[in-house]
Amino acid sequence: MSETAAALSAPSRAANSAETSVERTVFGVIAAISFCHLLNDLMQALLPAMYPMLKNSYALSFSQIGLLTFTFQFTASLLQPLVGAYTDRRPRPYSLVLGMGFTLLGLLLLARAGSFAWLLLAASLIGTGSSVFHPESSRVARMASGGRHGLAQSLFQVGGNLGSAIGPLLAALIVLPRGQPSVAWFSIAALLGMILLANIGRWYRHHGLARLNPRGAGAAAAELPRARVRAAIVVLLALIFSKFFYLASITSYYTFYLIDHFQVSVRNAQLHLFIFTGAVAVGTIVGGPLGDHFGRKRII
Repeated sequence: MSETAAALSAPSRAANSAETSVERTVFGVIAAISFCHLLNDLMQALLPAMYPMLKNSYALSFSQIGLLTFTFQFTASLLQPLVGAYTDRRPRPYSLVLGMGFTLLGLLLLARAGSFAWLLLAASLIGTGSSVFHPESSRVARMASGGRHGLAQSLFQVGGNLGSAIGPLLAALIVLPRGQPSVAWFSIAALLGMILLANIGRWYRHHGLARLNPRGAGAAAAELPRARVRAAIVVLLALIFSKFFYLASITSYYTFYLIDHFQVSVRNAQLHLFIFTGAVAVGTIVGGPLGDHFGRKRII
C-alpha cells in the first residue's frame, strides 16, 4: 500500500518541482539582462552627450540637433510596440542579439560619419537597436522574476538608468579628449553585450518560454473588462509620454543651456548631465521595492 502511495505521489512531486522551478526568481538572469541594459543605454547615451562636440564639428543648428534627437527617439520608441506585438505572437529568444547588433553598426557609423546625413543614419541604427532590445529584455526580466515583478523590473530599469548616467561621463572622459573616432571603442561593449545576450537567449529558449503563461495568469486577466484594460493602458502611455518628453528635452539641450548661460566648459556640462541621469537611476532603485511594498499605483 505504501508503494502505491509513493507511486501516486511521484507525479505530484514532479509537478510541484516544475512549478517551483517556474516560480523561483532567477537572479543570475536578472543580473545579466540588467547589465546588458546598462551597456545598451550607455551606448545610446553617447549620442546626446556628443551634441556639443558634433554641433561645433559640423556647424549644426539647434533644429538639426532636434532632428537628430527626433530620428533617434522615433526609431527607439515608436518601433517598440511593433516589435513587442510581433514577439508576443512569435517569441524570438535571439532577437536580443540582433538588437545589440544594430547598436554596434550605429556606433561604428557614428565614429566614421562625415556628414549630417550619416549622423542621422547612425542615430536611426542606434535607435533601432534600442527598439528591438527593450521589449524582449523586459520580457526576460519578467520571466526570471518568479512573481517579484517590482523587484525584477526595478533591477532591470536601474541597469538602463546607470548606463544612461555613465554614458555622458564616459563621453567627457574618452570621446571629448580623443574625438569622434574614439566612439568606435565602445563597440567592445556591444560585442560583450551580444555574447551575454546569446547566453540569455539560450536560457529564454529552454526555460523562459515555460514562464510566459504561469498558472492562473490568464484567468486573472480575463476577469478585467476590456474597456478598463484599455483605459489603464492609455493612462500609462500618457505617464510614459510625459516622462520621456521632458527627459529627452533635458538630455538634448541641458548641456547647451549650461554652456551658454553659465559659461561652463563642455566637459563640465557633460558632468552635470551625468548627475542628472544618475539621479534618475537612484529614483528607479528606490521605486521598485517601494512599489512592491506599498503598491505601484501609490508610488506612481
